[in-house]
Amino acid sequence: MKNVGEAPQEELATGERSTRNRVARSILDHGPSTVAELAGRLGLTQAAVRRHLDALVADDVVESREQRVYGTRTRGRPAKVFALTDCGRDAFDQSYDKLAADALRWIAEQEGGEQAIAAFARARIAAQSGAYRAAVESVPAEQRAEALAKALSADGYAATARSAPHPQQGEQLCQHHCPVAHVAEQFPQLCEAETEFFAELLGTHVQRLATIAHGDGVCTTFIPKTSKPAETSETASHEASKTMSETHNASASTAGRNPA
Repeated sequence: MKNVGEAPQEELATGERSTRNRVARSILDHGPSTVAELAGRLGLTQAAVRRHLDALVADDVVESREQRVYGTRTRGRPAKVFALTDCGRDAFDQSYDKLAADALRWIAEQEGGEQAIAAFARARIAAQSGAYRAAVESVPAEQRAEALAKALSADGYAATARSAPHPQQGEQLCQHHCPVAHVAEQFPQLCEAETEFFAELLGTHVQRLATIAHGDGVCTTFIPKTSKPAETSETASHEASKTMSETHNASASTAGRNPA
């Protein structure tokens, strides 16, 4: 960004930086976005959005890419979207990624290290599970994905829940931000444990379609529609435990990656 000397220009530059930060923050909160989507959310013209995006691209805060399409493709070329780069995500994080990665790498190098990493990942999720469980269990089954998204957002994951694209029957839980993405890139056990927990919490098998740690613009989890009758607490507990185990065995190789 250019430095200017005159006071009115400095005030303008401050306003430009503020708007630019709003553009970047909108991408963080909503995931990869088109110019039109950003303009609509921020109340700006598309020309203004493009100007700010050009500056953010030059500063390596965002990058352009083709829009990833899930489900049936429509005709025509996919729209161009803008997503945060690693540098862009770092601007919103005050994390200790390197320290965490170094510690986990040291554990992994010890005897039984891989199992220890997996155990740590599950213990970490378990320590955070209280608020998520309370949020999900306080609403009807059809509202649980949305309740989980709100609880995740409160922890900085900028999550949303929406109907999955046709012909899929279910919902997609989208996490537009991941505070531990850099560490999860090296240790997919963190993603795997999270996927296991979602399955256990929601009482159904879930499928991880994409992750930020794997280079996707958003972590996307497919939650199939279920039509089970209400279960007793004893039955629900048994099924949740079974699902947790099955999900760990069946999805360990894909939970941190996009299977496509």
